[in-house]
Amino acid sequence: WPLISVIRYAGWRWTGTSEPVPAGLANFSRLLTDQLLWESLGITALFAVVTVPLFLFLAISIALAIEGTRFERFIKALLFAPGLITVSGSAIAWYLLYNPDFGLLLELTGFALPWNSQPAAALTLIILFTLWQQTGYGVLVASAALKGIPAEVKEAARIDGASENQVRSQIVLPLLAPVTVFLTVIGTVFALQAYTAVYLLTRGGPFGSTRVIGYYLYEVAFERFDLGYGAALTIVLMVITLAIALIQAGLLGRRARHAVGA
Repeated sequence: WPLISVIRYAGWRWTGTSEPVPAGLANFSRLLTDQLLWESLGITALFAVVTVPLFLFLAISIALAIEGTRFERFIKALLFAPGLITVSGSAIAWYLLYNPDFGLLLELTGFALPWNSQPAAALTLIILFTLWQQTGYGVLVASAALKGIPAEVKEAARIDGASENQVRSQIVLPLLAPVTVFLTVIGTVFALQAYTAVYLLTRGGPFGSTRVIGYYLYEVAFERFDLGYGAALTIVLMVITLAIALIQAGLLGRRARHAVGA
């Protein structure tokens, strides 16, 4: 029912309090000429292109590094802890810690990331916050997949003279291909739907540098009260997210099957 309602609203000119006026496909035609929309899509794409590979690299690298070590469970619990905290609570903590005007980091070190005035620094802050929140989840998933790899397979490779690096690169990583597909799709969905951290930390600024598509949707629907156009944006975002997820799953899935088969 919510999805049907959104589709219905997309055909209206409506503020939420006014009488709905049928608009046909006018809200969708506006998408083609909305400069802010295209800018927000570009920022979202940049955010995803940087965040997703880093998320994958950190998750798999850390899982490999701590596998079988004495402190494996403690490290995984420590990394997963940020994901248990609400995004709003985490964002407020980061705001107090890293505020370039009065943050704790500034008081202790004299250094602060100037994210309230420099666009690149602001986007960097959102990327770091997202990685801090999500990496623990990725490590848990990758670690579970590692434990599913039979020890006999790795031992046979070592007996055949393979070094530890060769075992990881030629045995372990190819067998982790299905998990890599899963984490890539999940990471991309998270990136496309990023909103809360931007809302609480930067409000899309400075100069619109962190106005990702999720935050732009909020601006349209709940600051401008253009709910009809906001509904059209919601449908487009949903279609984009689904299309990218399916394309990634298809392309990476074939590679994963090939890697496992090889």
